Amino acid sequence: MAEIEGVITAMVTPFGENGAVDEGAARYLARYLVDHGSHGLVVSGTTGESPTTSDEEKLALLRAVRDEVGERATIICGTGTNDTRHSEQLSAAAAEAGADAVLAVTPYYNKPNPAGLVAHYEAVARAAGIPVVLYNIPSRVVINIPPELLAELATIENVVAVKQANNDELGPIDGLALIAGNDEIFLRTLELGGAGGILVASHLVGPEMRELYDAFRGGDDERAREIDRGLQPVYEALAVTSNPIPVKAALEMLGLIPGGLRLPMVPADEEQRSRIRAALESRGLLATSTA
Repeated sequence: MAEIEGVITAMVTPFGENGAVDEGAARYLARYLVDHGSHGLVVSGTTGESPTTSDEEKLALLRAVRDEVGERATIICGTGTNDTRHSEQLSAAAAEAGADAVLAVTPYYNKPNPAGLVAHYEAVARAAGIPVVLYNIPSRVVINIPPELLAELATIENVVAVKQANNDELGPIDGLALIAGNDEIFLRTLELGGAGGILVASHLVGPEMRELYDAFRGGDDERAREIDRGLQPVYEALAVTSNPIPVKAALEMLGLIPGGLRLPMVPADEEQRSRIRAALESRGLLATSTA
């Protein structure tokens, strides 16, 4: 079973000028991220604009990334939807296409009750046949999975971790690896005994986030805190508007990928770009850039 731990980057999905998924850019970015500190990658998560990519695009992207990085990184595929049958089908297909695990977001919009959530995740885990990471992000899906329900879901076979994006309820859950769902709680998650984070800033400061993780695991708490303090401006810049708009703007400035998004996501405006650029400059990342 793949280890779901450490610095896991929620990878953006690059699009070309015609709006199609740019597989070549995705391969390059996946390799870059693994070379720059990522233990693992999430493809087709929120940051990957999963609501606007088709199942065929998701699976093609997964295959391309798996082929590019091989076994150097844990590959997790976002397969959660608000239709259980759809999530079952996509999870099974992702497992067949080479995913080490699937990331299953809480069903959104239709607002299931706790019994419905349990039944949903039982079905998804059974269909996937590989590790399932729960994704609790109430700011996007309307409902929250409270700690007591997470503990119940932990008893489902194959459910092994939770990406916790509710900062107010961050805490250990028996039976689940705790994964930070927001950059700013990465260190706090580790301090609580968590396994790592599914992160966005690691696109830009992956080596520093890997050093933070390694320092903490090595017992150098003060060094980990020092790194975390220094990264706060980057975390804040990536929150100036809805994810993944800022990180795509930053990656474009760094010349790593084209910056295109799919509607209803739109590019960062000039004020947002200015704040993002300032954060990159403060880390010395744009020292040789013409952006």
